[in-house]
Amino acid sequence: MSSLVISGDTSGTVSLTAAAIAGSNTITVQAATGTMSVNTLATAVASTSGTSIDFISLPSWVKRITVMFSGVSTNSTSNYLIQLGTGSTTFTTSGYVSSCRSATSTAGFLVVDTPTAASLASGALTLTNLSGNTWVSSGVLQLSGGSTYQSAGVIALGAGLTAVRITSVTPDTFDAGSVNILYEG
Repeated sequence: MSSLVISGDTSGTVSLTAAAIAGSNTITVQAATGTMSVNTLATAVASTSGTSIDFISLPSWVKRITVMFSGVSTNSTSNYLIQLGTGSTTFTTSGYVSSCRSATSTAGFLVVDTPTAASLASGALTLTNLSGNTWVSSGVLQLSGGSTYQSAGVIALGAGLTAVRITSVTPDTFDAGSVNILYEG
């Protein structure tokens, strides 16, 4: 039978100790007010059809989202975008201040600039809650053939973030690869 011991002292920390088969496992939590949550890896989605990939019903406590791309391609040359949603079907399509290499966008966070139809994009873009409903983005992706793209941006949403959409400007149809998100509080 295992046991769980919670103890505190005047130093402002609480230690949580659980019995282990070999040795001891201890987690120390610093004094603070807030909610602890675990990192959540969504289910990877094949980016082999359709013009957008949506991750919906994100919890209200989310403060950072990492959008990951593995060999993603579309059937044409439109720049890839990430758009944020404030409802399961309501995505913000204007008001972004975003750039990637020589391109800028107000329609979403740019991910890559001037891909070819045969390009495969891999890498990650991180979305971080600055405060309230303001989100910033920062990412690095590489296209097959060696081109590396850095991107950054900011958006002040009209309501709390609940969804993330991966799409492209035109929009083009996805034809290769997969995407996933990791979200955390």
